[in-house]
Amino acid sequence: MPGLADSLQKILPAGGRALLDRPSLGAWLAGINVLVVLLVIGGISVSAIGLLRDLADEQGLGRVRLAGASAREELRRHSEDTLTASRTLAARPTLQRLIRERRLASLAPFLKRACATTGADTCAVIVPGAAPVAVGRPVAWDTVLPAIAEQGERFLAIANAAEAPLAGARASIAGGPTEVVLLRALDPALAGVLGERAGLEVRLLNYLAFAAAPADEFTGLHTAALADGRSAAERIEALDMYAASLPVSAVTGEVVALIEVRLPAAAIDSSVRSLIGQLLATAVVLGLLAVGAGALLGRRIADPMRNLTAAASRLGQGDFSTAIPLNGPAEVGTLARTMEDMRSNLVALTDTLRQREAEAQAVLQGVIEGVFAVDRDRRIRYLNPRAEQLLGIPSGEAVGRFCGDILRPEAPGGVRPCDSNCPILKARTAGSARDTERLHVGEGNIRTCVITSAGMINDIQVQVVRDETELESARRARDSVLANISHEFRTPLASQLASIELLREGLDSLGPEARRDLVLSLERGAIRLTRLIDNLLESVRIESGQTSLRQQRVSLGDVIDEARGQVEALLLQRQQQLSIDMPDDLPAIDGDAPRLTQVFVNLLANAGKFAPEGSEIRVGGATAGSAVLVWVEDEGPGVPEPAEGSIFDRFHRGASEEPEPGGLGLGLWIVKSIIDRHGGTVVAARTAGNRTRFTVTLPRARGA
Repeated sequence: MPGLADSLQKILPAGGRALLDRPSLGAWLAGINVLVVLLVIGGISVSAIGLLRDLADEQGLGRVRLAGASAREELRRHSEDTLTASRTLAARPTLQRLIRERRLASLAPFLKRACATTGADTCAVIVPGAAPVAVGRPVAWDTVLPAIAEQGERFLAIANAAEAPLAGARASIAGGPTEVVLLRALDPALAGVLGERAGLEVRLLNYLAFAAAPADEFTGLHTAALADGRSAAERIEALDMYAASLPVSAVTGEVVALIEVRLPAAAIDSSVRSLIGQLLATAVVLGLLAVGAGALLGRRIADPMRNLTAAASRLGQGDFSTAIPLNGPAEVGTLARTMEDMRSNLVALTDTLRQREAEAQAVLQGVIEGVFAVDRDRRIRYLNPRAEQLLGIPSGEAVGRFCGDILRPEAPGGVRPCDSNCPILKARTAGSARDTERLHVGEGNIRTCVITSAGMINDIQVQVVRDETELESARRARDSVLANISHEFRTPLASQLASIELLREGLDSLGPEARRDLVLSLERGAIRLTRLIDNLLESVRIESGQTSLRQQRVSLGDVIDEARGQVEALLLQRQQQLSIDMPDDLPAIDGDAPRLTQVFVNLLANAGKFAPEGSEIRVGGATAGSAVLVWVEDEGPGVPEPAEGSIFDRFHRGASEEPEPGGLGLGLWIVKSIIDRHGGTVVAARTAGNRTRFTVTLPRARGA
């Protein structure tokens, strides 16, 4: 519209003409419209892509769940077929005749021929009073026979972590005590059959092997399935696949195997990528259409506004000295000049706005922390939500009450701070004030708070409350730990300095025995300092998350010998004897030898500390199934029952009547932390002989 532009150039002064060089209202409207449309399209696209991915994940998880259920059902059908085959075999006249004639030597050839038609891996005849007559895969009958007795016609058994679990069935021969037993191993061959039926890759895992194996990408999935008792499925991002886990349990509830189903995520993601490509192409086309529509709409809206701007400029051309800012597009800036008529009303409102602004400034100071405002009589007029939470009282109940009755500051010496040391009153003369006070909030809760008070503005005074209860506790804990560390280091250092001074003064006069005693004293002090430093370093590692262990084959006998060498001087100081009785055939474990040595150094040092002088400290070991036990016994007073669970807590220290200072309280905490990371346990108890025993249980090494 060149005519309108020329007219505006004549009407507007030089400063106003500059507005015409700015982007027009039509351009602004078109740009905003296009931006909104593009944002909507982009948001819908992002949401749709997310939904597609979620649907793809649901599809993948549904497929592996369905395949797992199909595999478990197929496994159940195999078990029923095995039961049918065992009954059929038990009904064979030849077999019944051989049993009646007690021709046990002829059973093996007969079973070998008959077993080929049953599909079983092992066929056996169980004759009371005789060893099972079996053909096929070797079986640990000492494990299978109890399972048969416990579970009935169909049963599941697991011998050890190295062999596949067994699924079997039994049938009585002619109603007598002799039975036919058919076994099938839950091995990769059977997993392949289940996978063909289910349509996905299926694996059968030995539960004992899973329980003893180190954690991997599937450990969390199997653990969730075991906790649920039925199944679990998830997408394993590290392997880019979907997986499902279903526990296989005997009728007694014992888990013997895990069904693991796998589906590569690429099979699902390829279709998702295709749909995403189509969606993005559609979004691009819609975006281009939105650009064109926005430009057309902006032009249609801008034309009437240009006419309105020209009319407003003519009406307001009598006064161009107003303070109204000329912001925005050219047309809007010109229209702003007609607002001079509102100036008189704005002047009248200025005082009211300033007063409201001052009140807002007073209320909004220190909003980050708890904030409350009081009047001249120190009655509360406002509480922000944080102050309500901190003081434990709703704003409606606090407003109008004296602030001292709400905060309830602690009164040292019986003198209430509100009367003698109130930061609110100080701020009225000094402009601001800050005090640290202990406030009684809620029922029996005490919080250490820093109260910062501003000066009074228009009869309103604002205070900021910062809760430093946790910070104060942290400071006290830090000071306590530093004091303990200083004390623990000062004692051996003072002893060493005294020994060095005696040794220096008596180098030429002391006999060999006296010098030896002084050197042993130095050694004991060095050992104690080394143990303290090791415990402090291990504590720092644990707190910083450095919990990795070096996995290697470790002999616990060697670990005990190493620990004995490190604490022997400390035991000699108290004339204590160390008796070690470790079996020669004690299985090895997988673990970190230096960390385990630190465990037994701490246990032996703890036993030497609490045991009487001249007493005996015993170390023993044993094997318990798939675990190895090592214990340390002493003749000390033991642990009181109520404190039993707390002796392994960090910074837990012994009672004041113990023979030596309580220490840092890190030794047993570090022992438990290291043993937990090895997958073991440590407990303290009193033995039948009234001795204190710390028992460490660790899993045996694989294959040990």
